[in-house]
Amino acid sequence: MLKRLFNRSDYRLELSLFGLAVLVLLWSIGTQLLKDTSALAGLFSPRHTFDSLWQLLAQNQLTVHTLTSLKRVLVGLVLALLLGVPVGLAIGSSRTLESATSGAFQFLRMISPLSWMPIAVMAFGIGDAPIYFLLTFAAVWPIILNTAAGVKQLDPQWLMLARSLSATRGEVLLRIVVPGVLGHILTGVRLAIGVIWIVLVPCEMLGVSSGLGYFILDTRDRLAYSELMAVIVLIGALGFMLDGLAQKLHRAWTHAS
Repeated sequence: MLKRLFNRSDYRLELSLFGLAVLVLLWSIGTQLLKDTSALAGLFSPRHTFDSLWQLLAQNQLTVHTLTSLKRVLVGLVLALLLGVPVGLAIGSSRTLESATSGAFQFLRMISPLSWMPIAVMAFGIGDAPIYFLLTFAAVWPIILNTAAGVKQLDPQWLMLARSLSATRGEVLLRIVVPGVLGHILTGVRLAIGVIWIVLVPCEMLGVSSGLGYFILDTRDRLAYSELMAVIVLIGALGFMLDGLAQKLHRAWTHAS
């Protein structure tokens, strides 16, 4: 009876909140245990962290940094879509092109985006440009791979029907291919957001003067450890919300189609 009760979809939110509460409890226990070995452990406790987070939000100190980081995520994601979707459509439509590019793409995909940081700075200088390059490089691969997989799973009868009706290539692309692979593209977008959000913070340590990654360095230099932990919590919360938004978009499209 209890198992069936907790398997109901109505209790998903409650179970999720319960899991977060357990995480905070373990966090609190961990900081208490570390007090004996580190005098600074108490500054990372949930109480100090949430107090600092509330003060930072109340004093409006994180608004500019948060908006700057979200803008960079959006620009990197849009660039990855503009590059990844056409490439994915082309690869999924041609076995020859897939065979010719698979080795090179797998090689590049396995290189950590952060390893390109020195080269990006040398090529683009200090500022947002190297960050956009690194975020785009990190996000483009799941979009390419999921788009190509979506093209391969299209029903061939749809394409045959379009050809029999003398549909142009543009009509086939816009009315059959793109709607047919949109679900896979949204899956790639969700994966890309997760990768971008992880790569963003170290990228914002490349000499810029705003962003959540920059603010982490600033709190470290000021020895404001409770504020540092507060920003880490904020980064996790924002990433959680971005992933939830991408998941809702995917579900909405799946149910609509």
